[in-house]
Formats: sequence, structure tokens, C-alpha cells
Amino acid sequence: RGTAAMSVAALGGTVYTTRVEPVALDVTRLTVRLPNLPPQLAGVTLAQVSDVHFGMWMKYDYALSVAEKVNELNPDFVAVTGDFVSRIDPETPDEISGWLRTFNAPVYASLGNHDHWTDANTVAEAVQSGGAALLRNANAAFERDGQTLFIAGVDDIWERQQDLDAALNGVPQDGAVILLAHEPDYADAVREDGRVGLQLSGHSHGGQVRLPLLGAPLLPYLGTKYSIGMYELGAMRVYVNRGVGMIAPYVRLGCPPEITLITLE
Repeated sequence: RGTAAMSVAALGGTVYTTRVEPVALDVTRLTVRLPNLPPQLAGVTLAQVSDVHFGMWMKYDYALSVAEKVNELNPDFVAVTGDFVSRIDPETPDEISGWLRTFNAPVYASLGNHDHWTDANTVAEAVQSGGAALLRNANAAFERDGQTLFIAGVDDIWERQQDLDAALNGVPQDGAVILLAHEPDYADAVREDGRVGLQLSGHSHGGQVRLPLLGAPLLPYLGTKYSIGMYELGAMRVYVNRGVGMIAPYVRLGCPPEITLITLE
């Protein structure tokens, strides 16, 4: 009887970590003070989505449900912080484009290491075909009431494709700046530059598994120092999203998938 009970418990744990928590989509709501933000832009909201990882575990229907949840939150714009793919199948580019077209708000995006490890140019074409502004060492202006918020993005840091100076080219010294950077530990270099008020990252998935008192047993390169949630680095803040997809092993425990809804002040 004891052996049977242990087997049932183990089976239940397996079902939870592979079938339940991986799709228990959480919405984290935050209010963030952004330096230099014009008063007219106070109250602007953004939804961050990260690490979709099309091509392996992620199914298109579930990805669409993520986009629908974002639309329910009615953000002013959406930030997607990299790793669109784990593998590129024949249908993957169309899935990326179709998924991005589902969002009701403007989308700004950066690439991640897995996008480069598959085919960065194919991913980039699919992202742009979906109507998103892909920021590969570039920036774009979000404007309202004659005021501007700058959304900048660096290309992947793991693959040494980042160029922060290019990403911030043309941004005034007193501009309000949000940076999309896939790998969160890049924040130390961004802080030294001093022009960015908020960095949005993904990459770590929060570890996918987080144990009481111990935290995440395993974290990726460039996602170990800043691995989950909000960090304050002087006047700059960094938020690390847990992602909506997974990489193998396809389990989550104590670390559900996440959409972040940020209100700027």
C-alpha cells in the first residue's frame, strides 16, 4: 500500500509539473517609476511577453491564448523580449507572424540566443512580417500627446551581437528609455551607461523550477545574477520575466509562466 501511495503521488507530481503549472499563466502587475518620463505619459501600460520558444513544446493554440490574455489587459504596447523559437519547422515562420498579428497593441521586440542558434534572419523576417518593430541595436519612439517614450533594443548578448550605443543612437540625454535586452545580466553594462531607466529581459525562465529556500537549481549563462522579478540598480530597474514557453526538460515547479503588465509613472 505504501509503494502504491508513493507511485500515485509521484504520478500526480509529474502531471502537475508537466501539464498543469506550465500552462498556469500568471499576470504580474507592477507600477514602475521611469526616470525622465513626461507627465503626459504617466499611466502608460506595457505588457511584456518573453521566451515563447515556438518549434518544440509550444503549440500555436496555446500561444494564441497568451496573446488573447494580453489583449484582455488592454496595454498601450507590447514588449517581446526574445527567444521566439527553439526550432524552426516549415510552419514556424507563419506561426510567429500570425501570433504577432493577434495583438491589438503595437509590438516592439528583440531577439534571443535561441533565435540566433536556429536562424536569426528567418526569425527576424517572420517578426517583421507580423507587424512588430524588431529592435536589433535600434530604437523606436512611442508617442502620445506630443511626448515621447523611447523603446530601444539590443541584439543578442550571448552571441555578442549587442551594440548599446547604436541602440540608443539619437535618443536625447534626458529621454525616457526602456531597453529590451534578452539576457538580464547585461544590466550591469547598461547601468554603467546611465541612459536607460528600465531594462526588460527574459532568458532565464526564472529557472523553470524553484525550490523553497534554495531557489533555482539551474540557471543559464547571463541569467544567473538577475534571474527573476524586479531588481533596482541605483536609478535603473531591471525586470526579468519568467517566460511563457519552456526548454527541455519541459517542467515547471514553483515558477509558472508569466505576462507582466507594467504601469509607468
